[in-house]
Amino acid sequence: METSPTVLVTGATGFIGRRLVAELTRSGTTVRAMTRRPDDYDGPGEPVGADVNDSATLAPALDGVDVAIYLVHSLDHDDFEERDARAARSFGAAAARAGLRQIVYLGGLGDDDGDLSPHLRSRREVEALLGEAGVPVTVLRAAIVVGHGGVSWELTRQLVKNLPAMVVPRWTATRTQPIAVDDVIRYLAGVIDNEDAVGEIFEIGGPEAMTYLDMLTVASEVATGRTIPVVPVPVLTPRLSSYWLALVTDVDLTTGRNLIDSMTTEVVAQDRRILEVVPGEPLPYREAVRRALAERLAEGKGV
Repeated sequence: METSPTVLVTGATGFIGRRLVAELTRSGTTVRAMTRRPDDYDGPGEPVGADVNDSATLAPALDGVDVAIYLVHSLDHDDFEERDARAARSFGAAAARAGLRQIVYLGGLGDDDGDLSPHLRSRREVEALLGEAGVPVTVLRAAIVVGHGGVSWELTRQLVKNLPAMVVPRWTATRTQPIAVDDVIRYLAGVIDNEDAVGEIFEIGGPEAMTYLDMLTVASEVATGRTIPVVPVPVLTPRLSSYWLALVTDVDLTTGRNLIDSMTTEVVAQDRRILEVVPGEPLPYREAVRRALAERLAEGKGV
């Protein structure tokens, strides 16, 4: 009888990490929840203190671990590309020394031969650096993840809540493929120690490819029961857009700018092999929005 792997989840207190730790522990998996402040951790799993930017802390955290889930990024820093590259290289080397058999990484969609934004280009680099020392890496590439607490979703929610009408730049006509956070968690859990997934790259997304404007329209209908009037603006650069977002949302300016830089690139899933490895139809965008808003309301917060 095979034993369940011991899984380390980095970023265990984050938007994806805390949900994944909860899901894995519910299924009986032994989970180490990696955080920089283990004394403050009050979630499931075994808290372990470590920091991907401090290589000396990684060996104890990885000792006895079979699989690591890497959910780390530095989008709130201007030098995020350099920071993420250093952290990925350091973590991959530590994982190899500890004898891990798999690293699972949540990356970003986008054609390899396309004109990738710095954010998406960094995600590609991290994919390679994590496996540089020899541990097989399973990559799940996603676009916008829709769920309460996610930065990209929070941008959408606050825009449709705070604006009586929407002045939108050209990049809102770019197509993307949003995915419900519930499906991201299901896919992450499903590829752990799965021989059909080790060393593979999968594209994950919801059932609909849609423009950012489509996303805003549907979110407005679900949240408010009405459609926000839209006024297109022919020239509004990503940098100007980030200042615009800072005026009407509370999302960090640097994070917003780095995310918007990616919104000029079409990110649509072309490869659906994940449905064979982790069966199950993903949730439609409208249902993902409904669940995100319901979770927020359950916490006593308004739509």
